[in-house]
Amino acid sequence: MKIDVLTLFPEMFAGVLGHSILKKAAENKAVEYNVVNFRDYADNKHQTVDDYPYGGGAGMVLKPQPIFDAVADLQKKGGSSPRVILLCPQGERYTQKKAEELANLEHLIFVCGHYEGYDERIRETVVTDEISIGDYVLTGGELGAMTVIDSVVRLLPGVLGKEESHIQDSFSTGLLEHPHYTRPADFRGMKVPDVLLSGNHRLIDEWRTKESLRRTVLRRPDLLEHIQLSNEQKKWLEEIKKENK
Repeated sequence: MKIDVLTLFPEMFAGVLGHSILKKAAENKAVEYNVVNFRDYADNKHQTVDDYPYGGGAGMVLKPQPIFDAVADLQKKGGSSPRVILLCPQGERYTQKKAEELANLEHLIFVCGHYEGYDERIRETVVTDEISIGDYVLTGGELGAMTVIDSVVRLLPGVLGKEESHIQDSFSTGLLEHPHYTRPADFRGMKVPDVLLSGNHRLIDEWRTKESLRRTVLRRPDLLEHIQLSNEQKKWLEEIKKENK
C-alpha cells in the first residue's frame, strides 16, 4: 500500500510513522509513506494556502489550488486512482468496518486541513471519502489521519505477528474484546480465572466469547443491534443480563 499525506505540518508525523508497528510495516515493505507539505504547491511567491471566506465570517479557508495540484501530482506519480480522504468533522463516523475496507486498497491520499475549513470545491471535486474520528473538533486533520493510518496499516497482511491478532480485536467481531491475563497467575491475591489455566481450548474459547458479550452489553449495548448472534450466544446474553440486573 502507498499512503500519501497532505499537511501543513509534516513534522508531526515523524514520531508516529517512525515507531512500533507502523515503522515495521514500512521496513517490511507492506506500506510506503509519503508526507507532503502542500504549501509547496502554492502558486504564489508567499506560498499562502488560505484566504478569507466569501460572504464574511471568522477564520480562514483553505484555497482549492494547492490541494488540487498536489493531489493531481500524487495521482500521476502513483500511477493509480487513489482514494482521497478528507479528515473532517462533517464526514462519516469512522469504524472498524471502514478500516477493513480501506485496508484492501493500494493507494490512499489523506488531506489534513486547518483553519476554518476547506473551499467546498475541494470536497466536491477531489475528495472521495470524508471521515470523522468522532463528534468533536480538533485543531487540524493530522491527528485524525494518524488514527486512520494506524488502524488501516495494522490490518495489512504480514504486519502483525499473528494473522489472527486483528481478527480478535474489539469491533472486528462486532463485540468488544474479552479480558486478557498474563503471569503471574496470582498477583497480590488477584487470581487469573481458572479456565484460562485449564488447557481446555474449547472452554477457553467459550469463556472468551461470554466475556466479550458481557463487556459489550455492559459498556456498548448499542453494538448488539448490528450483529447476528448464534442461538448459543443469545442464551449466554440472556444469562448475562439476568446476572447484572
